[in-house]
Amino acid sequence: MVVGRRAGGRPVADGGRRLLLLAHMDTVFDDGTAAARPFRTRDGRAYGPGVTDDKAGVVCGFEAVEVLCDRFGFDDFAGITLVCSPDEEIGSPFSRQLIERLAGEHDVAVGLEAARTNGALVSARKGISAFTIELTGLAVHAGVRPEHGVNAVLEAAHKTLALQALNGRWEGVTCNVGVLRGGTRTNVVADRATMQVEVRAATAAAFDQAMAEVERIVAASTVAGATARMLPAHRHPPMERTPAVASLVAQAQAVAGDLGFEVGEAATGGAGDANTTAATGLATIDGLAPVGGEAHGESEWLELDSVVPRTALLAGLLARLGVRA
Repeated sequence: MVVGRRAGGRPVADGGRRLLLLAHMDTVFDDGTAAARPFRTRDGRAYGPGVTDDKAGVVCGFEAVEVLCDRFGFDDFAGITLVCSPDEEIGSPFSRQLIERLAGEHDVAVGLEAARTNGALVSARKGISAFTIELTGLAVHAGVRPEHGVNAVLEAAHKTLALQALNGRWEGVTCNVGVLRGGTRTNVVADRATMQVEVRAATAAAFDQAMAEVERIVAASTVAGATARMLPAHRHPPMERTPAVASLVAQAQAVAGDLGFEVGEAATGGAGDANTTAATGLATIDGLAPVGGEAHGESEWLELDSVVPRTALLAGLLARLGVRA
């Protein structure tokens, strides 16, 4: 994890603000992907693994601070901290504790994930809980005495139906059983199964309701004798659009207007380190990096013409946020 700090010239006591920038260095791709599919440009776009999620955000953060502070000598802020985390794509298990601590030391957080494909800022992110359920049954010969067995795969199937039924029960809630494994042989009643599941929600209230129902489903049994347990999960609370977030969006839109273009705002189902800072109560805005799309896919792209305007937007927003209004 890389944490860079830049001291400003206005103390907190004199109205200076401490600004926290968030970017991440990791990608979702396997070792060797960059060699097999290296960085390239074509028809105004850049391509490559992680080019927009989140390499462009890392570059944008460094460049905005350097242009603002080094080229123009701006120091009307208390401090700027740029965090480059190494594990955001897997829920930030290593970096989360430090990000939470840093959130308590700052006044505003700015996420450097990519803008939406239409250039919109991100004012809300769903929360996510990704977890594993382990199920246990009783193995017996499937042809000789199947009635004495306890089929863990069958129990997993019932739980899959119950979990998938959570989709839409509360507004903005989604649930996906992404992986289901179980059993050993066709002639053996399955004595074990594993499920990998994620739940996402737009609000903390809906998140809590959905997870309470997940716990009830895990604890209940449809197949007599089957048991299940949910392993500890990585969890990002929702980043909700609060009045403080709305104010940050308005300020960013004003800066964009001064630069000659418009930006909208959007909510997204993806979670990230901005969820972590928002959960601490720190006012957080995200999506300040250049425009890109198809993240996590083979055709992930970055709009090259957006790099300079978005870097200027970030620098201008930092200048505007440096002092309390």
